[in-house]
Amino acid sequence: MEDLILSLLAQNIVLVLGAIFVITIILKGIRIVPQSEKHVVERFGRLRAVLGPGINFIVPFLDKVRHQISILERQLPTASQDAITKDNVLVQVDTSVFYRITEPEKTVYRIRDVDGAISTTVAGIVRAEIGKMDLDEVQSNRAALIATIKNLVEDAVDNWGIEVTRAEILDVNLDQATRDAMLQQLNAERARRAQVTEAEGAKRSVELHADAELYEAEQKAKARRISAEAEAYATEVVAKAIKENGIEAAQYQVALKQVEALNALGAGEGKQTIVLPAAALEAFGDAFKLLKGGS
Repeated sequence: MEDLILSLLAQNIVLVLGAIFVITIILKGIRIVPQSEKHVVERFGRLRAVLGPGINFIVPFLDKVRHQISILERQLPTASQDAITKDNVLVQVDTSVFYRITEPEKTVYRIRDVDGAISTTVAGIVRAEIGKMDLDEVQSNRAALIATIKNLVEDAVDNWGIEVTRAEILDVNLDQATRDAMLQQLNAERARRAQVTEAEGAKRSVELHADAELYEAEQKAKARRISAEAEAYATEVVAKAIKENGIEAAQYQVALKQVEALNALGAGEGKQTIVLPAAALEAFGDAFKLLKGGS
């Protein structure tokens, strides 16, 4: 009886150990990878596979997950590096780079310190690109400079299985002596512009005054021309009348002027006494006769 009990107990222990072994194999053969990670599997020290998110199966005891790599986007710490522009100005550039690992098998086997390698690469590229530009170009073309740096960094880290998602130039700092020199230059430029504006205003004022005088002179000349044309026309009319009617037309014009002069004298204010010579009275008489005859 005791032998039977021991036999049954031994069988149960074997079954339990077999079940534990099977469960262990199953657990070791199943790998659940989170959405934000990729796992690098090795077999006997060599790359076997890269497991993506979800349920994956491996060979227990032969395959082993050596690296669990996060594929989330990462940001390098803000780095500052000195650079010299094309016009020999020393600047300090603050940069920041965002990246993510897309091919973990390249990253873990080709580079040891990813962050350090990218930081060194960015620093070299920034110095080289700023050295090709003047200070004004660095300040005004920052977007183009950022795009260039991003593309160059992407090319440099491509063999590491890394994607550079964004590169930023946070600030471009100058030493105090350069800042003071730029401030003096800016003030001088403002003063020059003010003087130019004032000179242009004075020039415009002179031009407007000259235009006004010219316009006045043109109008006076125009008035004199019209008056001269009127007088010439009147003379032409009188000459034509004399030609057509003889001396009587001329006498008629003289008589008309004499009567108009007499009317002007009589129209004066107050009482007036007009003394005329006898010859003048005879002339007026002749004028009235001509006027009467002419009417």
